[in-house]
Amino acid sequence: MSAPTTATHELEAVFADDGGAQPTREHVEQLLTALEGGSVRAASRADDGQWHAHDWVKRGILAAFRLSETVEMDWPGGGVDRSLVPARRITAGDGIRLVPGGTSVRRGAHLAPGVVVMPPSYVNVGGRVGAGSMVDSHALVGSCAQVGEGVHLSTAVQLGGVLEPVGARPVVVEDGVFVGAQCGLYEGVVVRRGAVLAPGVTLTAGTTIYDLVEQREVRGEVPPDAVVVPGSRPARGDYAAVLGLSLYAPVIVKYRDSSTDAATVLEESLR
Repeated sequence: MSAPTTATHELEAVFADDGGAQPTREHVEQLLTALEGGSVRAASRADDGQWHAHDWVKRGILAAFRLSETVEMDWPGGGVDRSLVPARRITAGDGIRLVPGGTSVRRGAHLAPGVVVMPPSYVNVGGRVGAGSMVDSHALVGSCAQVGEGVHLSTAVQLGGVLEPVGARPVVVEDGVFVGAQCGLYEGVVVRRGAVLAPGVTLTAGTTIYDLVEQREVRGEVPPDAVVVPGSRPARGDYAAVLGLSLYAPVIVKYRDSSTDAATVLEESLR
C-alpha cells in the first residue's frame, strides 16, 4: 500500500473511535472514492507478514449505511439499496473487463487495471481485487475481502465478507493464488502467495488443515505454494465407527512446482 496522504490521515481522524468529529456524507464519499482508487484499503499486510484490518475504514463503511437512505436505483434491472453505496459504473478508462450479464461491483470496491470479471458475479463494498486477477462466474468477493494480483477465482468461489466487529480480519487471498470452483473461504482465513486450492475446498479461520508433506496441522491460513484438496478423516466414537462416518478434512498433498504451474496454463490464458 502506498504511503498515507494528508487526506487519508484526515479521513482516519474523522472515522477514528475517539469521540471526535462526526462523519458527514461528504467524508463518506471521500472514503469510498479512496477505496475505489486503491489509496485506502480495509486491511493490509504488515512487515512481519501478518494481515490487519483497518478499523477506521470499516467504521467509515458502516457510516455510509447509517447516513444513507433506502432508495430506488436507476440501474439496469432496477434495485432498492442504500443511497451512498450503489453499484459502481465501470468505464473503459478503468482498464477493467466487466463482461455483461448480471455482474455488480458496489461503490467502495477496488478493481485494479487488468482485472476480468465474468457474469454474474458480485464484489461488495471494501473488497479489493488486484491487477491481472480473474473473478469467474457466480463468484462473490465479500465486503472488505482482499484479493491480490494474478489470482484466479474460479466459478462459484465464495469469499466471505466482514464489517463487524471492525477489528476482525477479512478473508485474504495473496498474489498468484488459484482458487478452484466452488471453494468457500470465510472468517478471515488467509491464503498465502502461490497456493492452489482444488475445487470444493472450504476453509474458515478455525479449520484444521492437515499437511501431509510437512507432517503438521495448520489453522487460519494456507502456507505459500501449498496445494490443498478436500479430504476426510474418521469421526471419533464407537457409533461413528459402526456407521463408517468421516469428517471433512482439507489436506495439503504437495507444494507447488513446475508441473502444478503447467496445469494452470489454460486458466492463465483466460485472463
